[in-house]
Amino acid sequence: MTDGAITVEHLAERERFRATIEDDGGTVEIGFIDYTRDAGHSGAHLALTHTVVYDRFGGRGYAAELVRQVLESVRADGNKVIPVCSYVVSYLEKHPEYSDLVVTSTSA
Repeated sequence: MTDGAITVEHLAERERFRATIEDDGGTVEIGFIDYTRDAGHSGAHLALTHTVVYDRFGGRGYAAELVRQVLESVRADGNKVIPVCSYVVSYLEKHPEYSDLVVTSTSA
């Protein structure tokens, strides 16, 4: 369970989704997901390569919420994901509602 709502911003020029919260009257970065873009046969594929939540914000459910919001963004943009990061792989195994976003050998 998260302590507060996170905001996820897509920084396309850095190939990163950045997560922030409002803390002590300001915006604080709590983590990010890095990706690389691969133009597949049927559209854009984002290889989600690395998920980070900074230690001081760990154990609050922020990583799961970050992944969820990134997957929702990917879905809204009509893209697909290639899960490389072990955390994203684990999240997808627990949330089959996002299985349609995963690139398979037949959807590439």
